[in-house]
Amino acid sequence: MRDRQERIRALDDVLRQDMRLGVAAITLGVAALGAAAVTRTVRMIAVFNDFCNANAPCGEHSFGAFEAEGHMTLFKIDHYDRQLSAHSPDAADPVVICRLTTIMLAEEYSGASR
Repeated sequence: MRDRQERIRALDDVLRQDMRLGVAAITLGVAALGAAAVTRTVRMIAVFNDFCNANAPCGEHSFGAFEAEGHMTLFKIDHYDRQLSAHSPDAADPVVICRLTTIMLAEEYSGASR
């Protein structure tokens, strides 16, 4: 179990450092900050390392929250199958997975649950 978790964490870390290795999506709120702000935010995600129990209780480095461009910003890495139609059968196997990073403002996440 621990080896599997460590493989998932390593793959998530590689993706955060180079989002071209997966799929990335930004919300309208993040896009509204402008291209330069999005670039800076993506760079902050690449070096993010505040994976405390609140940010990453599973130890997979798949979620983070930080201040960027004057906004609380969140990123979430989800593990899908290669067709992006369902969750991955094995998040630790890079052959059967596509990692999707979503970047959003915290207020957008809160608004979605209302």
